[in-house]
Amino acid sequence: MENLKNCILSQVTVEKNSLDNILSVFEPFEIAKGEFFLKSGKICRQMAFIDSGFMRMYDIVDGKEITLWIGSDSKFITSLSSFVFETSNNWNIQAITDCKLHIISRDNHMKLSKNEPKWLEFDNFLLANSFALLEKKMFTQLHTTAKQRFLNLRDEEPNLFKYVPLQYIASMLGITPESLSRLRKMN
Repeated sequence: MENLKNCILSQVTVEKNSLDNILSVFEPFEIAKGEFFLKSGKICRQMAFIDSGFMRMYDIVDGKEITLWIGSDSKFITSLSSFVFETSNNWNIQAITDCKLHIISRDNHMKLSKNEPKWLEFDNFLLANSFALLEKKMFTQLHTTAKQRFLNLRDEEPNLFKYVPLQYIASMLGITPESLSRLRKMN
């Protein structure tokens, strides 16, 4: 719970009582490598804080798995539109490694948003950060080379290359595993 607490405190100043209220609605949860947190077509009713481990968000297009994002320690993961609007989800979220999570239900999330202004402030930060990541991903796919995307990811998330299968990283970068292997050898 310490990582979650630090994540919140890194973005908003919260009184101890409010922080305790926020943390109290998160439930610890462990998920084994290969297990699904969420499957495509379901309504997402939970958001997870990844305390340790790696999870991926992906879809299957023409029989091929396409990784949108890989979540790691101290990051939140959910199907945002499904979680917020209670619509059918388009993504699979699967544990790449054994993971320790802290889960908040949609109901508890909504209650906190009404009753704890600091949670709402933090949640707004999470939402803005999600949009910023999406914008960055779209921009880099359009305006950078595969080598630049690889170098940026290697610098920003070096642990991905230690614990995540290369085919998932390659897919997230929009390149083939063979191209990723060549880039890794060159750098």
